[in-house]
Amino acid sequence: MRIIGICGGSGSGKTTLVEAVRAHLSTDIVSVISQDSYYKNHDMLTFEERCELNYDHPNAIDYDLFVSHLNQLKDGESIHSPIYSYSKHLRSDQFTKVFPKPVVLVEGILIFAHAYLRELFTTTIFIDAADETRLRRRMARDIQTRGRNLEEVKHRFEDTILPMHNTHIQPHKETSDYIFDNNKDDLSRLGSFCNLVDKLIQ
Repeated sequence: MRIIGICGGSGSGKTTLVEAVRAHLSTDIVSVISQDSYYKNHDMLTFEERCELNYDHPNAIDYDLFVSHLNQLKDGESIHSPIYSYSKHLRSDQFTKVFPKPVVLVEGILIFAHAYLRELFTTTIFIDAADETRLRRRMARDIQTRGRNLEEVKHRFEDTILPMHNTHIQPHKETSDYIFDNNKDDLSRLGSFCNLVDKLIQ
C-alpha cells in the first residue's frame, strides 16, 4: 500500500487535485481520506463557542483517531471515517466507509504537522499557491458551499488562517518529497498532478 500525503495551505487546491486523481484512477485502486473529517468534536460547546475555536491549529485535529484509522487501513481493515459539518462545526452522526486500497491519498492542511502521522506517508507532496490565490479560492468556496459570508471569510483568513499557515504549514514545504505549483486555475494542472501520482504508484 502506498499512502500519499498531500498538504498545502487552505485554498491551495488540494481537494480539487485529489478528486481529479480519484476520477483518473480506478476505484479499485485508490481511497481518499480528508483531514477535515478528523476535526475534534466539541459537542459540549455552544455553536457560538465552536465558532471561536481555531480550526487552523494542530490542536483542532483528532490525531489519535486519524493515526489509528491509517494504521487500520495499512493492516487491511476498513474504517468508518467521520463526516464533519462545516456549518455546525460538529461531526455528524454519519460516517464514510473507507476500504484499504493499493493507493491511499490523505489530504489536509495539517497532516504534516504531526510527526507520527507524517511517518505513515510513503510520499509527501506540498501543494503550493500564493496567499492571494488561496484567499480568492476560499472566498468562492466558503460562501458557496460552507454557509459563510464575505467579511467572515476575509477576517478569518487574515487573522487566523494566514498566521497559522506561516507557523504550522509553510515550514513543511521544503521538507516535502515533491512541491506542486498550483497557482493557476486551468485544467492542465489537473493532468500534470495525475501524471505525478501515476509516476509515484508505478
